[in-house]
Amino acid sequence: QVLRKSLQRGLALSTASFLVYEAHKLISGFAEVHASFKVEEVIEQADYLYGSGETEKLYQLLVQHKNSDDADLLWRLARASRDVAQLSTTSAEKKRKLTYESLEYAKKALEKNESNFAAHKWYGICLSDVGDFEGIKTKIGNAFIIKEHFKRAIELNPKDATTIHLIGIWCYSFAEMPWYQRKIAATLFATPPTSTFQEALHYFHMAEEADPNFYSKNLLFLGKTYLKLNNKKMALLWLSKAKDYPAHTEEDKQVGNQKL
Repeated sequence: QVLRKSLQRGLALSTASFLVYEAHKLISGFAEVHASFKVEEVIEQADYLYGSGETEKLYQLLVQHKNSDDADLLWRLARASRDVAQLSTTSAEKKRKLTYESLEYAKKALEKNESNFAAHKWYGICLSDVGDFEGIKTKIGNAFIIKEHFKRAIELNPKDATTIHLIGIWCYSFAEMPWYQRKIAATLFATPPTSTFQEALHYFHMAEEADPNFYSKNLLFLGKTYLKLNNKKMALLWLSKAKDYPAHTEEDKQVGNQKL
């Protein structure tokens, strides 16, 4: 009888333990689903705010999740931080702080998911921005890394027009580099980065083919590149398109206000 009671009590405890274990699994599973749903919800809100041009509201939403492990959320935070840094109302001190923060967010996004094309794209962009604060040697040295990340982004997503545009900007910048910077680059690097306006034009047209009229700045640089190549007729065509582009962001307004 004593043995029977002990067995019954043991069975009861085993059953209770099993139920607790199953309840724990159920709750853990629900928490995981809930967390996943929450990330998707934040990303959906973020994309709405980005599409609406709500730059500061977007940053305030995403910065609350800066410790997230989700690469899609982190690269969006890098982009939002950079966008706030680019606002004309942002102080020089805050601009510098946000520029370095945006690079950290992009770096973290890459660490979480190396196969995320947007993480590569925004890492390249943010690394380029940091170079503006660290001098010509760092900027030129980082240029090789930046281009590699842009190329990797295109490998992962060949249809992303903005990344193709960014390689065009990279080419344009080195084609336009002043002679004294070329001299510095030649003394610092055995093979400094070089490019041509023809190469830049190729990428700007590629971007336009991938997604026509997607970005005011691509239209602007098509016009500027044609000017560099002394094709005034084509330059006027693309610069006029840039001027007439509907302004959704502050950058669009700046592009539209440039003199032809």
